Parts: sequence; C-alpha cells; structure tokens
Amino acid sequence: MSTAHIVSAFDRDLEAAQALVMRMGGLVETALLDAAEALDTRDEELAQKVRTGDAAIDALEEEIHSQCARLLALRGPTAGDLRTVLTVMRIAGALERSGDYAKNLAKRTAVLGQMTQVPGASGAIRRLAKAVVQMMADALDAYIRRDVKLAGDVRQRDREIDQMYNSIFREFLTHMMEDPRNIGPCMHLHFIAKNIERVGDHATAVAEQVIYLVTGEMPGDERPKFDATATGG
Repeated sequence: MSTAHIVSAFDRDLEAAQALVMRMGGLVETALLDAAEALDTRDEELAQKVRTGDAAIDALEEEIHSQCARLLALRGPTAGDLRTVLTVMRIAGALERSGDYAKNLAKRTAVLGQMTQVPGASGAIRRLAKAVVQMMADALDAYIRRDVKLAGDVRQRDREIDQMYNSIFREFLTHMMEDPRNIGPCMHLHFIAKNIERVGDHATAVAEQVIYLVTGEMPGDERPKFDATATGG
C-alpha cells in the first residue's frame, strides 16, 4: 500500500469524524436554544423534545470516539495528525457535556411551570443561552478554519458570560428577599443559569483546543473569569 494511499485514507477518515463533530455541535446549539425557549414559553412539548434528543448527541460522541480510536490504531498518525485526532475527541467530549446541560435545563421546565413566575427571569435566561450558543458556534467555526484569533476572542468572551450570569444571580437574590414565594423558583432558575454558564466554559475549552491544535501549546495564561457570586462583590 503506497504512502499516498495511506495519507488519503487517513484524511478521509478524519474528515468524516470532523463532520460528525460539526453535526454534534449543531444539535447541542439547537438543544440549548430550544430548552431556553421552552422555559420562557412554558412549552413542555418542546422541553420533552430536548430531553429525548440528548440520546442522539450521546450517540454521536460514541461514534466519534470509535472513529478516532480506529484512526489511532490503524493509521499511525504523525505528531500533527495525532494532535488533530486528540482535539476532535476532546471537542466531542465538551459538546456531550454541553448537551447534558441543555437536557438538565429542559427537565426543570415542567417543575417551574407549576411555580410562581419570576418577572423577567426566563427572558434573562434566554439571553444568556443565546450568548453562550453564539460563543460555541464561533469556537467550532474557529476549529474548522484553524483560526487562532477567533479562538482567542471566544476565550475572552467567557468573562462576559460570567458577568451576565452574576447579574442574573443578583436579580434572583433580590427577588427572593422581596418575596419568599420566589425562593423555590429562583433556586431552580439559578441552577439553570449556572448550567448555561458551564456551557460557556466548555465553549472556552473548545477554543483552547483550537489554539492547541494550531500552535501545539495550550494557552499559557489563566482563563479570563469574573465570578463575584462567591463574595457578593
């Protein structure tokens, strides 16, 4: 078997795995937006669709990992190609966990539908979800384009997500102090907001994998974080 043929087969298999990653990313983005919409509109049918759809996301991760394992075993990738395979696996893992967060969000829609509505809360959650989905979409775009600059921009935007989350957290505290009936729903809503913020962390992780893929090194500086919820400041 010629070297050219081996390289061609490796490239073909790797492209197939990368296509699955992008498909998986699209499903995760849709799931998160649908879950936020279901919460905002109290649409239990849409929430159920998100919960059921998580199985497809999980299946894609398994398929990606199987393809990557086969690549490692059969193709003997060089250092650069090995980095690409490892990046694909790590991105798939980040997307799978993000899908779990969307499912967790959807699970609480029915519960919150039976509780007192907190003014403006579901709208704020939906805005946070849209910002995080855009962040993930840009991280995946940076991966496809091997765009370190865009990946660095995504990484910086994690601080903005943290600020949005902290603002929501403070709003929930205010609502709980103003009316004890808000405590239950605000606790659920805070859990949802934190889950979405975690998806932002995974989008940042995807962006860092892009930087690693292109440069061979992970970013040396700490992630830009802004979390004032622990101190209240």
